[in-house]
Amino acid sequence: MMLQNPAAKYRAFPPVQLADRTWPNKTIATPPIWMSTDLRDGNQALIEPMSVEKKLRFFELLIKTGLKEIEVGFPSASQTDFDFVRKLIDENRIPDDVTIIVLTQSRDELIRRTVQAAAGAKNAIVHLYNSVAPVFRKVVFNMSREEIVNIATTGTTLVKELLAQHPETNWTFEYTPESFSTTELDFSKQIVDAVTAIWQPTPEKKMIVNLPTTVECSMPNVYADQIEWMCRNIERRDAVIISVHPHNDRGTAVASAELAVLAGAERVEGCLFGNGERTGNVDLVTLALNLYTQGVHPGLDFSDIDSVRKVVEECNQLPVHPRHPYVGDLVFTAFSGSHQDAIKKGFAKQQPGAEWEIPYLPIDPADLGRSYDAVIRVNSQSGKGGMSYLLEQDYGLVLPRRLQIEFSRAVQAVADQTGLEITSDGIHEIFEREYLAQTSPYAYVAHKMVEDSSADESVQIDIGLLHRGATLALQGGGNGPIDAFVDALGLDVKLMDYHEHAIGHGANAKAACYVELRLDNGPTLFGAGIDSNIVTASFKAVLSAVNRQLQQKEAAPATASDAAA
Repeated sequence: MMLQNPAAKYRAFPPVQLADRTWPNKTIATPPIWMSTDLRDGNQALIEPMSVEKKLRFFELLIKTGLKEIEVGFPSASQTDFDFVRKLIDENRIPDDVTIIVLTQSRDELIRRTVQAAAGAKNAIVHLYNSVAPVFRKVVFNMSREEIVNIATTGTTLVKELLAQHPETNWTFEYTPESFSTTELDFSKQIVDAVTAIWQPTPEKKMIVNLPTTVECSMPNVYADQIEWMCRNIERRDAVIISVHPHNDRGTAVASAELAVLAGAERVEGCLFGNGERTGNVDLVTLALNLYTQGVHPGLDFSDIDSVRKVVEECNQLPVHPRHPYVGDLVFTAFSGSHQDAIKKGFAKQQPGAEWEIPYLPIDPADLGRSYDAVIRVNSQSGKGGMSYLLEQDYGLVLPRRLQIEFSRAVQAVADQTGLEITSDGIHEIFEREYLAQTSPYAYVAHKMVEDSSADESVQIDIGLLHRGATLALQGGGNGPIDAFVDALGLDVKLMDYHEHAIGHGANAKAACYVELRLDNGPTLFGAGIDSNIVTASFKAVLSAVNRQLQQKEAAPATASDAAA
């Protein structure tokens, strides 16, 4: 049961005293160094860790997307991880411009095993860590600050000694004070300075200091303050690459990473789509594409984001949420009618090569290899913009605005009745039923037309119709084909509006016509017709509207009677 006074059990995270912080006024103009920990941190968080085959497939995906630093395992933790690292090296599977990372705790036998696993790689980083936060010092280790510092410095000394024995590899050293974000800043500085004093990095040969939110316990602005404080205060700053490794316990890992980069971090560790322990690591895809939408190329290629997701899902055996930023099945989909209408208008005005300005879409789905097919989908929350967009995109039907309004009621009725999404095919079926298939009581059969521009009625027409199954032969005249056709019908029809357009191109092109008319001074209704001949299409559209008018008239008395009953 939740406590009425949570302060009795949980204490607020203290802010950093940094009154002159500079990160809020900065912008990110260049991408950080990206490091993928999918094969280590991500893999160890899986219910079923990846097989060697899956790890190889994932490794190749990371290379394809442009990752240059890849943490490939924890070789001292299992024979499987050790063998995988050796497989990459011995089978020459690592491109020359890619650096592998191997993680180890600061313990003698584990360090030796780790160096043994990575020796022989062209470029490798040995990543050493030990826990430094007060809760670990008190609860887990029962050690003083000095004893914790000694663990880090002893491990660093051994790593330096062992790496010197393998000059064939271009080594880099990375140190992580684990649980940095919940550690006193003065102690984090103390232990980092002690490690860099032993390693002696230079501006030409830097080492990496990784400052993680091992458990996210504060707002991201506090983490940014911690990073800026460390960047200002640690020794040998010009010889150090500051790295961050945010976890997502509070759901703000992406924000923490972005603010940390503003605060001075130069490198970000994370996983594709945010896999990792508990709530996961920071999502590298979201971070990279956030930069992309700000006009900064992230240096990673997600031009076919669906294929990236497919590999990650199959290797991790974890689904990517349909609302996941940039990659989820529904993130470019609008169901709301007002959203659909705005998107439709945006696409109509968007010019090729121009700055992207589409309402509700912060990125062009095409940049990620996504089609526009799923941008608009229709359910009971949708409106005229959505269904008209789908008819235009998938069937080439460009409905005039008042027809959109009229037709949307029919779509809405089906959506309300079923409670389900209506697909593009389903919308077209409703349109066909409501307009194109309206062949009763009148159905078009044929027509013959003679034009004489010198006559008062320039068009004379003979039409063949079926009226409730019986053949009709009618004649009429008028100033144009539709005028003559209406005259032949002999009905009190007033044409209110007319639209036409082509569907397709070339020999297979067809014409679509939409007419709005009033019969016997009743309400206006639309009709639609499609034919390879534009005149025939217009006649079919008139009959569609007339039939709909007559059907409504026939149904009206029965409806009134039923209501009275």
